[in-house]
Amino acid sequence: MSKKVHDPKDAECVKVAIRCRPLNTKEKANGNESVVKVTNRGEIFVKRPFAEEAPKQFTFDLAYDETSTQLGIFEDTAKLIVSNVLEGYNGTVFAYGQTGTGKTHTMSGLEHDENERGVMPRAFEEIFKNIEMDSNETQFLVRASYLEIYNEEVRDLLSKNPKNRLELHEKPDSGVYVKDLSYFAAKSAIEVRDIMRIGNKNRTVGETAMNARSTRAHSLF
Repeated sequence: MSKKVHDPKDAECVKVAIRCRPLNTKEKANGNESVVKVTNRGEIFVKRPFAEEAPKQFTFDLAYDETSTQLGIFEDTAKLIVSNVLEGYNGTVFAYGQTGTGKTHTMSGLEHDENERGVMPRAFEEIFKNIEMDSNETQFLVRASYLEIYNEEVRDLLSKNPKNRLELHEKPDSGVYVKDLSYFAAKSAIEVRDIMRIGNKNRTVGETAMNARSTRAHSLF
């Protein structure tokens, strides 16, 4: 999972965090064992099974093992980004990894389980909590869009015709944008979640050997 923060003290700062999930039911049934060791210094050691060789070491800004919590992940990675966005800076959080590694769990989690909610619903709540606490009479406008990239085609998940292909364009002053992408204003975290729920119904999913309900496209909310 990567996070990009625009901070007043640092024009651009990209931080990379890695999260290692626990063995799933199928892996445990097969007798598989974990080959990853995580340290609190942002290091992970990966040991090749049945090989007489030293584990390979990788270093990241942050590293989390299978005991990490959804709240801890959010507070360490995304909470600061939300604060910076409300001060006028751009911010993005994205998850990257092989199918079945837990990207959806980390980003979305379980909506009706407070402990298992992911980065996105927690970010929605943090945004509106900060807006309510603002004492400077600042005017805030929150709008949401939801797209996916599938087979190199951009699709609007909030459109009445989500299978329609949209085009990428670029403006000299504001950069790349998606022409005709839908945007919906939201006045609460609940409204944002409702918008995301609509888009999730239109996502492209399919079964793989590692994940029965794998999302078969990249998405951006």
